[in-house]
Amino acid sequence: MHPIEEHHLGLTRRRFFSSAAKGVGAGLGIAALSSILGRDARAERSDAGLLRAPHFAPRAKRVIYMHMEGAPSQLDLFDYKPGLRSRFNQDLPDSIRQGQRLTGMTSGQSRFPVAPSMFRFSRYANQQDGVWLSELIPHTAAIASELCFVHSMKTDAINHEPGITFFQTGNQQPGRPSFGSWVSYGLGSANQNLPSFVVLITQGFGNMQALSARFWGSGFLPSEHQGCRLRAGKTPVLYLNDPPGVERGDRRAMLDLVSELNEREFAKSMDPEIHARLAQYEMAYRMQMSVPELTDFSDEDADTLALYGPEVQKPGTFAANCLLARRLAERGVRFIQLYMRGWDAHGNLPKEIREQCKAVDQPQAALILDLKRRGLLDDTLVLWSGEFGRTVYSQGTLTTTDYGRDHHPRCFTTWMTGAGIQRGITYGKTDDYGYNIVENPVEVHDLHATLLQQLGFDHERLVYRHQGRDFRLTDVSGRVVQELLA
Repeated sequence: MHPIEEHHLGLTRRRFFSSAAKGVGAGLGIAALSSILGRDARAERSDAGLLRAPHFAPRAKRVIYMHMEGAPSQLDLFDYKPGLRSRFNQDLPDSIRQGQRLTGMTSGQSRFPVAPSMFRFSRYANQQDGVWLSELIPHTAAIASELCFVHSMKTDAINHEPGITFFQTGNQQPGRPSFGSWVSYGLGSANQNLPSFVVLITQGFGNMQALSARFWGSGFLPSEHQGCRLRAGKTPVLYLNDPPGVERGDRRAMLDLVSELNEREFAKSMDPEIHARLAQYEMAYRMQMSVPELTDFSDEDADTLALYGPEVQKPGTFAANCLLARRLAERGVRFIQLYMRGWDAHGNLPKEIREQCKAVDQPQAALILDLKRRGLLDDTLVLWSGEFGRTVYSQGTLTTTDYGRDHHPRCFTTWMTGAGIQRGITYGKTDDYGYNIVENPVEVHDLHATLLQQLGFDHERLVYRHQGRDFRLTDVSGRVVQELLA
């Protein structure tokens, strides 16, 4: 944005009339500039996003991103390697490992024993050339014809904190805006009574890594674009309800007074964060009515509740959050982020992954089916991924019934669907050990660029100037993977 435009967009009505009163020429000059620029920053950014129109025709209006925090084992779910059974407990050849970077948890191991998956795989979607999927996810397998599996994802990060940060923000270092914040900034809100970016969290059954609020933070973007976390239970948003003795009219009067005082401060400081805070106050006021209706499932029919499974009525479960995600999508929320914790299986992987899959398999499949039958899948991007993958070799003791896997950024599997994504296909390939990519690698920036295109954005042009340079979600790289698009 041009500096003159930035300055103009911060002008208040009071300052405009003040200038006009000092001289007709000055007032007319500002009026002419207003006509040329033709926009009001606060109205446009909160209602229609940064752009009056997308860079090109969008296929998607919103995103539902299911992040499996801790990194699921692709070898036990998606990347079928039957040849590993004959290599059970053999050392991973040096020619495959190639001295690649390891975490401190396995770099000191004297052996790297190959650990084949103990779970059965079957072919789905097409019996001749369909996708191989694990017995752990039968509901997801049943909708394989709706999904696009990418077996050749790779990342630069090898530990959870930088790995999640990279997947969420496009950079391993904290401080950048999250994916959801970029979408909110670009598209704006389609529902004035709910935030444009909402976060839902489910506690898992295995080892859980820390989950920081900066994963859905707005970084240097205006703060109204940060994610709003909805909590489980009777109070989805802290401090949303009025305290005892305070009526809704009292809250309205208080907000009006706060707004007047803040406008006076803005006239002095021209700090855009003042308007961001005011917008959040007003949003909270409107959410007092919208959130209780959103989280009340009493209007859902019995068939829909059964579709999501027996846990759907328990707030905070993955089933409840998947149904909540569909309700948010119906109401125009632009970016819906679901976190499922507990996938960090360094030991006792078979037990932990069974519990994790039992919690997510039916709900995530139900979400896709529910979106499709309501006509929402055609313009909703759905993404499922962890921050990296898992090693083919066992961390620690290996037996026929128990093993663990370490972090593996070199290759892993993600899947997506909806909004112009090809369905019923697999893309990319790993070697016979599931350790290296041998066909069609996809970087994190490539994935972001591809999803942004479906939202109508040229990833190189969705930028924000900060500290003297233009920043973007894909940093200085990224390509649109056209083969993933219908």
